[in-house]
Amino acid sequence: MGKLVGKAQYRDILLGAGLLWATLALILWPEQAMEAMRDGIALCGNVILPSLFPFFVLSSLVVELGMSQYLGRLLEPVMAPLFRVNGSCATALALGFVGGYPVGARTAIQIYENGQCSRTEAERMLAFCNNSGPAFILGVVGAGVFGSGTVGLLLYLTHLLASLLVGVIFRFYKPQEGPQTRRSRGPQFQAASFPKAFTQSIMGSMQSTLNICAFILFFTVFLRILAHAGILKLLGGLLSALLAPLGMDQTWAERLLTGLVEVSSGVSSLTDGAMSGRLSMAAFMLGWAGVSVHCQVLAFLGDSGLSVRTYVAGKLLHGGLSALLANLIFRTLPLSSPVSVYLAEQTETIAHLDFHQALTISAVASWGVWLVFLALAVWVVQKNSGKRRRSVV
Repeated sequence: MGKLVGKAQYRDILLGAGLLWATLALILWPEQAMEAMRDGIALCGNVILPSLFPFFVLSSLVVELGMSQYLGRLLEPVMAPLFRVNGSCATALALGFVGGYPVGARTAIQIYENGQCSRTEAERMLAFCNNSGPAFILGVVGAGVFGSGTVGLLLYLTHLLASLLVGVIFRFYKPQEGPQTRRSRGPQFQAASFPKAFTQSIMGSMQSTLNICAFILFFTVFLRILAHAGILKLLGGLLSALLAPLGMDQTWAERLLTGLVEVSSGVSSLTDGAMSGRLSMAAFMLGWAGVSVHCQVLAFLGDSGLSVRTYVAGKLLHGGLSALLANLIFRTLPLSSPVSVYLAEQTETIAHLDFHQALTISAVASWGVWLVFLALAVWVVQKNSGKRRRSVV
């Protein structure tokens, strides 16, 4: 008991010291904190609200109106053998690929709370359905950071493939529990009326979006203060010393630390250096998603009882597989020229880049992937129905 109390007191002392330091930092550097806050508000107003809110409303309506069950009946032959989840979970996978963080995770939690999947199925989905959207990877990372739409497209395909691989791996999570069938799901899910579902979706989506903005604002100020106080540089030195055998220096260590905390700030720092290293680190950051995104998911988990460890393990595995696949894929591409030469060739493309056009193309591309997945499901259903007819005859 004494040891437990000692540990608790030690934790409280560390938390108190951290809060005291944060208060002093805000007093010592108010201008930097206010500037970071303004940047965070601009990010939320220009990017987060318009990009996430519509997808939150869409995902809520799909679940509340019971449309995911109808979609699940069609996609059951694909989702069950690949990921050991029932077809209703396909909604979380599709919206996660199209809507970006944390639409997929929120949809998976909603499906579970509405009784359309088991706890194990929801935990399997959380491990791989919380993904970056194509607009962010193609527009911000590809065109903005690397100056190439081709690099952005390959990063998105790498991100997508790594996510599916994580899903296949996590099909062995709790292998004794298979996907729920319609008979084993308990009481039939009762879809809400459209007026009720619509009003709840609007109010719930706005609240969820504001919660995400709150986390983004906090971590934006947090990283800015850490950098200004020199703590980020100190931590980067310690990390570079630990990872020196892997060839990581101070600059790369600071970039990695930033990406571990907040993904957009991390990938935005990858503006120079060896192309292979930048690509691999960008792929890892996109797969890991950052502590900021994880806090957003934890806010949705609430009292659902779903495992946080499973989710974090899935994101770590996603980041590692993304970096590995990116390294393998980009080794085969003609990107061996100096970075300055490569970026110079892309200058004209960046100058004529229309963000709305890029956003439209990325959305169409992501839905194209989803339609291919849907066509595969239709083919499997038709094949199975043909086998049943022949067996009856």
